[in-house]
Amino acid sequence: MLKSQKIAQCFSPAAFIHDTEENYQAIEKLIREQEIGGLTFFHSRHSAAANFEKRAEVLDVSGTFEKLIGLINRYQAISKIPLLISIDGEYGLAMRVEKTPQYPFAITLGALKNDAEKWVEEVCYRMGLDMKRSGIHLNLAPCADVNTNPNNPVIGYRSFGDQAGKVAKLAFAAYSGMKKAGIDACLKHFPGHGNTATDSHLGLPILYKTKAELEAEELFPFQFGIDRGVELIMVGHLAVPALTGGKDIPASISRELITDLLKGEMGFKGLVISDALNMKAVANLYPEPGELEWQAFHAGNDILCFSDHVKEGIEKIAKNASDEEVNAVFGKVMNLKKRLGVMESKSIEVPAFNWESHSQLQKDLAENYVSVISGEINPEELQAMAKAGKLGYQEFFTQSPSLFSQQLDLPVAPIEQAEKVILAVFVPSHKPLNQFGMDQAILSELQELAKNKRCILIHFGNPLALKLLGKLEDFEAVICGYQEFEEVQRVVAQTLQGL
Repeated sequence: MLKSQKIAQCFSPAAFIHDTEENYQAIEKLIREQEIGGLTFFHSRHSAAANFEKRAEVLDVSGTFEKLIGLINRYQAISKIPLLISIDGEYGLAMRVEKTPQYPFAITLGALKNDAEKWVEEVCYRMGLDMKRSGIHLNLAPCADVNTNPNNPVIGYRSFGDQAGKVAKLAFAAYSGMKKAGIDACLKHFPGHGNTATDSHLGLPILYKTKAELEAEELFPFQFGIDRGVELIMVGHLAVPALTGGKDIPASISRELITDLLKGEMGFKGLVISDALNMKAVANLYPEPGELEWQAFHAGNDILCFSDHVKEGIEKIAKNASDEEVNAVFGKVMNLKKRLGVMESKSIEVPAFNWESHSQLQKDLAENYVSVISGEINPEELQAMAKAGKLGYQEFFTQSPSLFSQQLDLPVAPIEQAEKVILAVFVPSHKPLNQFGMDQAILSELQELAKNKRCILIHFGNPLALKLLGKLEDFEAVICGYQEFEEVQRVVAQTLQGL
């Protein structure tokens, strides 16, 4: 086998489900001519770096799942060595593909009150089965980032929390669940992206901490996973000068960080995956095509994700890397493919999902994480006030009347006449940009209401948005739902009714 063919097995460029026929053929050309080792699927070019949420793009997005399966079959059929198919699906296929099962965000799972590790493993086992049946071998998840900066623009809801010990256990449970389903998973974003204030899709975050501080927090979940046999780790695009001799170099292209610290000092023997090489934190550093790919390979990455310059990258690595280095990485990638059954890849049918079972899981989870986080709920008093025409109800940031208002099943009075008001807030976005999508005028109206009347706040969405709703003590009680799932809305309604 040629040296260039072995190097090509490291490459997993982006493949877009919604794209032009010309672009589909360009991927086929990469498979035929460059003999790449894998593909990482995204919804569409418009959303590649972003997660799947409300989009403004004008694009035919019907049949995304069927299209994905069709493309996997199409690309596998022409690849000499079967392709390793990856997806970044932190909360399931639904992060990239409509009309597929969506699971709770990591921040929600971090709020589970009982048997959290057992439930997280079960969630990620189900998620892994969805992917395995769809021809996917590797999920680029979970996040092992400790979200200690509440204003973090890029991690937030993607982290299991702000305690290193809890994050370590739940990230490992998530990893274990996916492995149990027969796919692989990876801990990300080494050395830890949770305390950053810059989005690495847009610029380079720099983390100024001492090595001892990093070991106690950021590095802890990764070391926890390494000690328990984790086989894949993704390195993020963030600079940590304390670990790179004072240099502001992205971790993803730092040999000191990947080869010396992660593989050497921390004892990691598995495969290292680069975060997307098109992200601005690294993409702008090396204008010459192929140079970034070589730097990432030289630093110690075994799989190069989302490279925009595959051909030039292979040529540069072939020119600069020794046969010994190339053979070692090629061996690791091929062993991974054998272990995951990639080499026996067959054409797949579009699988059907068991929506009933999924809904039951969501209900069981919601009963475990929906929480009264301040104050107390007195269902008898609410019933009595409703009967007396003194209970009000108002929704914020909903497009249409919610399922929750129907589930509540309490007669409500106009706000002016009400002595007590239930305020249901449906947070529009799970990302902090533009106040999580919440309009300031409406927020001010809500805060004013809380000061003038006895109010119970129901918060459906990312709990990091709670700080924008005013002081918690201004509300008689606060219930955190974490998600807007129908099952969650039912559980909250039952909590208010004392069921």
